[in-house]
Amino acid sequence: MPEETAQNGLSETAASGLAYITIIPAIIFLVVAPYNQSANVRFHCWQSICLGIACFALGIIGIIPILGWLILFVGMLGIFIVWIICVIKAFNGQRFVIPGIGAFAAKQAGL
Repeated sequence: MPEETAQNGLSETAASGLAYITIIPAIIFLVVAPYNQSANVRFHCWQSICLGIACFALGIIGIIPILGWLILFVGMLGIFIVWIICVIKAFNGQRFVIPGIGAFAAKQAGL
């Protein structure tokens, strides 16, 4: 009879992809083992947190009438497209390094 192997928790690719859903899973995966031991999961978590900070900064800029609204719209559209690419790549076990943010995330993840 073949021996069954039990898998505990999420796979590395699932945890990497879920880190982008909101900032909360990203923080949880950075704290909870075995996810915090994987450099790939840590990279995606840090990149997700940085994207969340970028969204927050755009929201602050969006307070400014007209020009701020334009920057908010274009910036959020760009972040949304990058976010979709990151989620797809993470669920496929790949990395999409966002310029600027990705270098910081790689440094924090120890890559």
